[in-house]
Amino acid sequence: MAADANPSRRAPADGRYTARTGIARISQLGTVYKYILLVVFLVVIFNLGQALYFMMTDKDDDRRTARALTRRIALSLVFIAMVMFGIWMGWLRPHDIGQ
Repeated sequence: MAADANPSRRAPADGRYTARTGIARISQLGTVYKYILLVVFLVVIFNLGQALYFMMTDKDDDRRTARALTRRIALSLVFIAMVMFGIWMGWLRPHDIGQ
Protein backbone atom coordinates (compact mmCIF):
# COMPACT_ATOMS: atom_id res chain seq x y z
CA MET A 1 0.00 0.00 0.00
CA ALA A 2 1.39 3.39 -0.98
CA ALA A 3 1.97 6.11 1.59
CA ASP A 4 -0.43 8.46 -0.26
CA ALA A 5 -3.30 5.95 -0.29
CA ASN A 6 -4.83 7.37 2.89
CA PRO A 7 -5.98 10.95 2.10
CA SER A 8 -6.04 11.97 5.76
CA ARG A 9 -2.30 11.45 6.02
CA ARG A 10 -1.33 13.51 3.00
CA ALA A 11 0.18 16.98 3.25
CA PRO A 12 -2.38 19.79 3.05
CA ALA A 13 -2.81 21.48 -0.33
CA ASP A 14 -2.38 25.27 -0.32
CA GLY A 15 -2.51 25.41 3.48
CA ARG A 16 -6.30 25.63 3.37
CA TYR A 17 -6.81 22.46 5.39
CA THR A 18 -4.65 23.66 8.27
CA ALA A 19 -6.25 27.10 8.27
CA ARG A 20 -9.73 25.62 8.62
CA THR A 21 -8.71 23.28 11.41
CA GLY A 22 -7.03 26.16 13.22
CA ILE A 23 -10.26 28.15 13.14
CA ALA A 24 -12.21 25.12 14.34
CA ARG A 25 -9.81 24.64 17.24
CA ILE A 26 -10.15 28.28 18.29
CA SER A 27 -13.94 28.07 18.21
CA GLN A 28 -13.88 24.85 20.24
CA LEU A 29 -11.58 26.48 22.77
CA GLY A 30 -14.00 29.40 23.07
CA THR A 31 -16.85 26.98 23.73
CA VAL A 32 -14.88 25.15 26.41
CA TYR A 33 -13.94 28.51 27.93
CA LYS A 34 -17.62 29.48 28.18
CA TYR A 35 -18.41 26.23 30.00
CA ILE A 36 -15.54 26.87 32.43
CA LEU A 37 -16.93 30.38 33.05
CA LEU A 38 -20.35 28.88 33.72
CA VAL A 39 -18.88 26.43 36.26
CA VAL A 40 -16.97 29.22 38.06
CA PHE A 41 -20.15 31.33 38.15
CA LEU A 42 -22.13 28.44 39.63
CA VAL A 43 -19.44 27.91 42.29
CA VAL A 44 -19.69 31.62 43.19
CA ILE A 45 -23.46 31.28 43.58
CA PHE A 46 -23.00 28.10 45.64
CA ASN A 47 -20.61 29.89 48.00
CA LEU A 48 -23.10 32.72 48.40
CA GLY A 49 -25.81 30.22 49.34
CA GLN A 50 -23.41 28.45 51.67
CA ALA A 51 -22.68 31.72 53.45
CA LEU A 52 -26.41 32.37 53.83
CA TYR A 53 -26.90 28.90 55.29
CA PHE A 54 -24.03 29.35 57.75
CA MET A 55 -25.35 32.77 58.73
CA MET A 56 -28.77 31.31 59.52
CA THR A 57 -27.58 28.18 61.37
CA ASP A 58 -24.46 29.35 63.24
CA LYS A 59 -25.77 31.73 65.87
CA ASP A 60 -22.60 32.21 67.93
CA ASP A 61 -19.76 31.54 65.49
CA ASP A 62 -19.39 33.68 62.36
CA ARG A 63 -16.10 32.20 61.11
CA ARG A 64 -17.70 29.82 58.60
CA THR A 65 -19.83 32.64 57.19
CA ALA A 66 -16.81 34.90 56.84
CA ARG A 67 -14.79 32.16 55.12
CA ALA A 68 -17.59 31.41 52.66
CA LEU A 69 -17.96 35.10 51.82
CA THR A 70 -14.18 35.46 51.45
CA ARG A 71 -14.13 32.52 49.02
CA ARG A 72 -17.02 34.10 47.10
CA ILE A 73 -15.15 37.39 46.76
CA ALA A 74 -11.98 35.62 45.61
CA LEU A 75 -13.89 33.51 43.08
CA SER A 76 -15.76 36.58 41.85
CA LEU A 77 -12.45 38.32 41.18
CA VAL A 78 -11.23 35.23 39.30
CA PHE A 79 -14.49 35.21 37.32
CA ILE A 80 -14.14 38.88 36.37
CA ALA A 81 -10.52 38.34 35.34
CA MET A 82 -11.55 35.34 33.23
CA VAL A 83 -14.26 37.39 31.49
CA MET A 84 -11.76 40.16 30.75
CA PHE A 85 -9.27 37.62 29.41
CA GLY A 86 -11.94 35.98 27.26
CA ILE A 87 -12.91 39.35 25.74
CA TRP A 88 -9.25 40.16 25.12
CA MET A 89 -8.69 36.80 23.38
CA GLY A 90 -11.85 37.21 21.30
CA TRP A 91 -13.64 34.15 22.73
CA LEU A 92 -16.31 36.36 24.31
CA ARG A 93 -17.93 39.30 22.57
CA PRO A 94 -19.70 42.00 24.59
CA HIS A 95 -22.88 43.51 23.18
CA ASP A 96 -22.73 46.28 20.61
CA ILE A 97 -25.17 48.68 22.23
CA GLY A 98 -24.29 52.31 21.58
CA GLN A 99 -22.07 51.72 18.56
